[in-house]
Amino acid sequence: MNYLVAVLNDRIQAEEAYSALERDGLPMESVAILGRGYKSADEYGLIDPNEQARKQSKLMAFWLVPFGFVAGFCFNLITKLDTFPWAGELGNQAIGGILGGLAGGMGSLFIGGGVGLIVGGGDALPYRNRLNAGKYLVVVKGSDALTRKATTILRQYDPENLQGYFYSSDV
Repeated sequence: MNYLVAVLNDRIQAEEAYSALERDGLPMESVAILGRGYKSADEYGLIDPNEQARKQSKLMAFWLVPFGFVAGFCFNLITKLDTFPWAGELGNQAIGGILGGLAGGMGSLFIGGGVGLIVGGGDALPYRNRLNAGKYLVVVKGSDALTRKATTILRQYDPENLQGYFYSSDV
């Protein structure tokens, strides 16, 4: 599936581009306008990188906290560290497990959330920022031939940005 995204400065320009695509016979179910008065980024399905980072962090915590607990417990069991003499042998192992679980939680927060925030959004964040700035996106979704035809039409409207994407379900 191919996507073509054009960033246009105002609503009139976006509507003119949409009408030109319609006049040239592009199927209108493949064309969408995003912006004030039209579809929002969420309605169209642009990924919010902050939401993705939270999901990634929670998923990592689901695995890392219990793994960290078991690793901390086993480390203390193997090394027989007596860090807290008042806690006894089992207490030291439990404290090691708790500290390991906390380390796993911190890892999921910093790595899962941080990496997700940096790379999770891809190009969605710049497009969201342009929508927030009052610009409009014209998105064409379809075959390679359809997006090539749309590219020649949309170039006439001197878009701020014109970007094509190819997504394969085989990857």
